[in-house]
Amino acid sequence: MYRLLFSAVLSHLDPEDAHHLAFRVIRALPTLGFGKLVERFTAPDPSLAVDALGLRFPSPFGVAAGFDKDGLAVRGLGHLGFGHVEVGTLTAIAQPGNPRPRLFRLVGDRALVNRMGFNNGGADAAAGRLSRLSRRRDRPVLGVNIGKSRVTAVDDAVADYERSARVLAPFADYLVVNVSSPNTPGLRGLQEIDSLAPLLESVRAAAGSTPLLVKIAPDLADSEIVRICELVERLGLDGIIATNTTISREGLRAAASVVEAIGPGGLSGAPLAARSLEVLQLIRARVGAELCVVSVGGVETAADVQDRLDAGATLVQGYSAFIYRGPFWARQVNRGLARFARSRRAAVAA
Repeated sequence: MYRLLFSAVLSHLDPEDAHHLAFRVIRALPTLGFGKLVERFTAPDPSLAVDALGLRFPSPFGVAAGFDKDGLAVRGLGHLGFGHVEVGTLTAIAQPGNPRPRLFRLVGDRALVNRMGFNNGGADAAAGRLSRLSRRRDRPVLGVNIGKSRVTAVDDAVADYERSARVLAPFADYLVVNVSSPNTPGLRGLQEIDSLAPLLESVRAAAGSTPLLVKIAPDLADSEIVRICELVERLGLDGIIATNTTISREGLRAAASVVEAIGPGGLSGAPLAARSLEVLQLIRARVGAELCVVSVGGVETAADVQDRLDAGATLVQGYSAFIYRGPFWARQVNRGLARFARSRRAAVAA
């Protein structure tokens, strides 16, 4: 049914307009009283629960940052079966993001290109909302992803991140430092060790007892990823999220003229799957088993998510396939994961 709706209606809408339409429906689920009813159909099997970061995740599968930038639809997403929702990216200073159009579909590639530019209402506006949300029991695990405000010079980035961390960490189950979006000038340069170390040290102090993770790009060289792993362990951070979107356009089915017409931005979805898995395997081989590693990039099916878990991911996130799979995507993934778990238990018992 959703595939028919997507082909007949949603695929003809501007991608950002379609997102806003779907977002309003998801946000309305709890307020209209449908959330608990939907949850009876979508709730993850209890056997899927994962303990990580000192938290209990109902499922290892969650929503990556970017879908709910301001923390407006967390409960609705939880009702759809996601075990955690990472909101943001939030910045210390509210900003409108880049001019539209800034979100594009590559349907044949099961991919998206975005150059949203951290459009969000700012940390202060989100704090009150997240404070109320954090006190509710009927919500998934809440992650908060923070980035540099566009108007803040790169040289002043530490103070900018610190401010967001102080404002938002008290209401987050975990906090993420995003230094890997390709859509904020100068941001990815903060992944260089000389810049990243003082940034993470300062944000860790500002975050207090809230678990802290860093999100990295897939376009880093393997040697750079290894150095970040060493830094994360040296500083005592709680985890790494791998990966953000890519600036690469290699291997796309879409015509070169179409890709060129879209222009710059981060590519997500199926084309990112292979590199995202490579980065996960590299990280897991370099860090201790206790470090939380969140894999994101190109997952669509339960088999994709299970492959990431088998490769050492603690948790798995998705976003782009939500556009192509529809509102019951998390249910599909969770049901598939539960079947895999039953099959493996049966094989062991035999």
